[in-house]
Amino acid sequence: MPWPDLPRLAVILWRVVPLVLSFFRDQRRWIRWGAPVPRSAAFHERRARAIVHQIATLGPTFVKLAQIFASRADLIPEPYLGALATLTDRVPPVPWPTIRRTLAAAWQADPDTIVQALDPVPLAAGSLGQVHRARYEGRDVVVKVLRPHVDAIVTRDVRLSRAIVNALYARWPHHHVLGFRVVLDEFDRHVREEMDFEREAMQCLRMRERFADEPRLRIPRVETALTRRDVLVLEFLEGTRIDQLDAQIARGLVRPHVLAETLIETYARMMLRDGVFHADPHPGNLLVDAQGRIILLDFGMVIDVPVATRKALFDTILAAIRRDAAGTAQGFSTLGMVAPGTPPETMRDLVAVLLGIAYSEDTTVERARVVADRVIRELYNWPIVLPGELVYFARTAALIEGIGARYDRRFNSIRVASPVMLRLRGELLSALLGDDGKREPLVTMAATLGALTGTAVAFVKRRWQSLGASVATTEPGRGMS
Repeated sequence: MPWPDLPRLAVILWRVVPLVLSFFRDQRRWIRWGAPVPRSAAFHERRARAIVHQIATLGPTFVKLAQIFASRADLIPEPYLGALATLTDRVPPVPWPTIRRTLAAAWQADPDTIVQALDPVPLAAGSLGQVHRARYEGRDVVVKVLRPHVDAIVTRDVRLSRAIVNALYARWPHHHVLGFRVVLDEFDRHVREEMDFEREAMQCLRMRERFADEPRLRIPRVETALTRRDVLVLEFLEGTRIDQLDAQIARGLVRPHVLAETLIETYARMMLRDGVFHADPHPGNLLVDAQGRIILLDFGMVIDVPVATRKALFDTILAAIRRDAAGTAQGFSTLGMVAPGTPPETMRDLVAVLLGIAYSEDTTVERARVVADRVIRELYNWPIVLPGELVYFARTAALIEGIGARYDRRFNSIRVASPVMLRLRGELLSALLGDDGKREPLVTMAATLGALTGTAVAFVKRRWQSLGASVATTEPGRGMS
């Protein structure tokens, strides 16, 4: 390790080691021996807040990493998962004089001669950059500025974090530690791209082209003449954060079910049709405008998904839709989601449990809470590892689940996603197999038909149960002795 890194390593360890030791004491009072230390719910809440404080203190690299881990129920249990999600809004802004100097250096001119009404108060401050409003050639725009020296900070912190995690994995080769290492490797691979605003502009243009015919989605226009590696200027699109729509829903301006369907359809097309995936989904990057259209922001982290991964994911989704535990478990293995050495029957048991939870007929509010807790517990305790692109797909799944449950406590993402995926199957197969889907393998056709049949049977079953309940209500004397 380079000696200039040692002071920073000492700071990281000073803040992290006490928390790690605290977690070890959950299992052994004296770290290596003794009974577990009793931990109350209040203690876990206090420790979660302490973790958030220490991460915020450590700076932008750790805040950005925490935002990724905030969607990883397979690695992080509650209440820590929820606490990490709050870090999205806890990044202090860079002082205005520093931002102004960055703009002047990028544009080689006084910023006030390039844009007008440049607001020194940021609209948003993220872990890597912050956004200010302005006007350019009569149009409302936002100016996104990279935090000064953040690239060097991230490079150093990722290097140190990898050294720490590798040391832990050498000592404790547990699948949770392996999961942390996979996330860190994937983060390192893509965070440098996220700090290149010229690349982000290109990805934004690319996404606008792909979704030009989608009236339910808005993507901002890029002001290419003003865009530099550390400055990005975009069209200003006004909207409400997707997690703050209660007033619009109460007035009937937004329908939560339609919102969830649109999110699922949009991300399915990105991930499976285009293989070009918006990999930083969080409520701050998703707005809803006055017409109910979704505004998609921040294209710094856009990844390309290989065709083989897209095909395997598509087959796995179809297997889950038709409630095929063995097929879904096989899909997990094909996608590389199973920790090394895990017996196949273990994964089949896990998938059977998860599908049983997902398709439960009981949808009361209390049941929804129990289901959510159980899913998180199952994912945390079983040997699942999300490789590569699936780290970001999991973030999207967590976002959709969270948004759906935010407005409907009985929300079931699989039930909402199933008809959407079946409606898109022709479009997706055409993209994945070519020749308008004519080379579709027999097994995929059988899977699609099986999914359709399963959906139809479930629908008839629910209608029959509903009819039975209706008859029982209107004929109270029937069947009574």
